[in-house]
Amino acid sequence: MRAIISVSDKAGVTDFAKDLSQLGFEVFSTGGTKKALEEAKMPVKSVSELTGFPEILDGRVKTLHPIIYGGILARRDLPEHMAQLAENKIETIDLVAVNLYPFVQTVAREGVTLDEAVENIDIGGPSMIRAAAKNFPSVIVVVDPTDYQPVLDKLRTGGMELADRKRLAQKAFQHVAVYDTAISQYLRQDMEGFPEEMTIALKKRYGLRYGENPHQPAIFYAEQEVGGKKATGITWAKQLWGKELSFNNILDADAAWGAVTDFTAPTVAIIKHTNPCGLAGHDDIAEAYRRAFSGDPIAAFGGIVASNRTVTLAMAEGIRPVFYEIVIAPEYEAQALELLKRKKDLRILLAELPPGYGKAEPGYLDFRRVKGGFLVQSSDSLPEDSVSLKTVTKREPTKAEIEDLLFAWRAVKHVKSNAIVLTKDKTLLGMGAGQPSRIVSAQIAKEKAGDKTQGSVLASDAMFPFPDVVEAAAAGGVTAIIQPGGSIRDEESIKAANEHNIAMVFTGERHFRH
Repeated sequence: MRAIISVSDKAGVTDFAKDLSQLGFEVFSTGGTKKALEEAKMPVKSVSELTGFPEILDGRVKTLHPIIYGGILARRDLPEHMAQLAENKIETIDLVAVNLYPFVQTVAREGVTLDEAVENIDIGGPSMIRAAAKNFPSVIVVVDPTDYQPVLDKLRTGGMELADRKRLAQKAFQHVAVYDTAISQYLRQDMEGFPEEMTIALKKRYGLRYGENPHQPAIFYAEQEVGGKKATGITWAKQLWGKELSFNNILDADAAWGAVTDFTAPTVAIIKHTNPCGLAGHDDIAEAYRRAFSGDPIAAFGGIVASNRTVTLAMAEGIRPVFYEIVIAPEYEAQALELLKRKKDLRILLAELPPGYGKAEPGYLDFRRVKGGFLVQSSDSLPEDSVSLKTVTKREPTKAEIEDLLFAWRAVKHVKSNAIVLTKDKTLLGMGAGQPSRIVSAQIAKEKAGDKTQGSVLASDAMFPFPDVVEAAAAGGVTAIIQPGGSIRDEESIKAANEHNIAMVFTGERHFRH
């Protein structure tokens, strides 16, 4: 029996090769793997000894040879295949253990050149893996070091069953597909538009007890990033305390972290069912929390708190009396963390702030699943200072109103459409979300805010088809409105605003969030 072992990840490879030798395998290898096996005093031969041909082109051609591929691909159940091997003096290869050049790790390094990236595109490895996986009934293919021991155990106790070989083959093809996806993503980085074909590379992060409901199995995958992108966000958050995260926890935590990292100023968000029921900005993060909580203390119960600043002891003391599922922050004061850990049902996450948060969130592709396909768009990642305000009413907004309008405009982006928010002093007072009618969202926002609507400002994620929202705002004492504009009935809304001395600005951009 013969085995070819050529791995980038050397974990466990010497013990694997040693045990294969004891089971009667003749081991062949290349380059760094061969050197590692020789240093471990393992019996190993060069692939060149097998092929009778040297490695050439600085190692670009090592295993691309008929003796290799004939030995791998020959069907043992076809006499004509075996006769051709004998005629050409080719022996079968029964096991291929290969994993690939560290392309993702290479291109993640700062300052890596295109030439360096290209030299880390593996050719022989994927070819051998695919060949072995294609002929899985006869050839064992191993791409993951965690499979070394199970394979050895099977070989010691009667051999690999077809189901085991098929499982390894599936894993091998997926390994190559993820690798090829990384290369494609890297080469696509500076290209405009969307490609005709696209794959998404995902790696299991951890299992979940269930999905949105107990009858739905679920798992959490992380998207592979290439080209030096910093892995931040909830996917890579570190859990400091509490029981495991659920499917819904992750969705809500992602919404909460997305909301607070959309602001450069100290900001706290309280999220319920992916919508902010509390959101506030203040230089004192504890005060920001208190204001966020005041937005809707009832809805806050069982919600998720996110802060884009260190959680202080004063903020933790405000959090302590309320039942929350999760707290997320970039840092925690030692005393704050100690206090929060007294809440046994609270999950505490440490998340790294994304580069340029608030000012220029890195863009990404946003995937939305529909049955049988995906919708793909660029992310709604506009920086805070990108909005251009155009006053369309007789009265210009005051400086204080402009600050609140800009806060409201940033806030409404994180509320499900049709979205209406009411804010004052950089604090969310009330919001209406996900209603088929915009006026209903406005009415819900007013109801939530209660008497606090007096002197507040209103933001709408999209234009007003009718002046009814302006009329409702006026009845609640709203003094200024921010909206995209662009309706054929804009003049009716402008007229209504003028009649009630409301300052209204258009942005020319909208923030639908379905």
